[in-house]
Amino acid sequence: MAAGAVDRELLRRYHEHGDRRARELLIERHLPLVRALARRYAGRGEPVEDIEQVGAIGLIKAIDRFDLSRGVSLATFATPTVLGEIRRHFRDRGWAVRVPRALQELHAAVVAAVDRLGAELGRSPSASELARELGTSVEEVIEALELGSAYTPASLDQGGGDEEETDALAALGGEEPGYARSELRATLAPALKQLPRREREILHMRFTLGFSQAEIARRVGLSQMHVSRLIRRALQVLREEIG
Repeated sequence: MAAGAVDRELLRRYHEHGDRRARELLIERHLPLVRALARRYAGRGEPVEDIEQVGAIGLIKAIDRFDLSRGVSLATFATPTVLGEIRRHFRDRGWAVRVPRALQELHAAVVAAVDRLGAELGRSPSASELARELGTSVEEVIEALELGSAYTPASLDQGGGDEEETDALAALGGEEPGYARSELRATLAPALKQLPRREREILHMRFTLGFSQAEIARRVGLSQMHVSRLIRRALQVLREEIG
């Protein structure tokens, strides 16, 4: 039986019959995914083992929330939930200077808006454009952008490996959450251009914003089944283009 079919059978047993052993097997089967996602955040002041534990919480939430009518695999559905749990962990605990929660959330919203508007405009958005997008003031946007320096800094004495940059300024640099997706975006960008605008928007809502198919259907005025078909078709086009 294919891996996806095994997952769906275990999910059916858990959600329809309350089979706790099926849930445990799903967790075990997808812990390698959690470890791979957690490694993206290694070297940011938190032990990798702790990040993996946080990611595992996201995996369990994804398993509990999974809708059997979805046309996506558990791994696809779980990835944004696991990453969201890890990022929330860093937002709450990864600050060298204690920052109010509202500003932490605004910082995350600004980072996401930079990605979103940058893709739409084909350039980096201005502070005023970000403010209009988020419904806030330019001053608050600038303050949120400056919060990146409040993450736990690296020591000036920190050295790199044989192939790593050892310049002190480079050692002090911090990686914004959006940078982890830059390589993936560069790979996907040419393939995404082959899709109609509506399908690009649906993929953005599904895999970047984490909306459910039901939420997307309400937003675009289509049935959930139609949205599911569009997602499957778009993913097939992307696989063929990238392949």
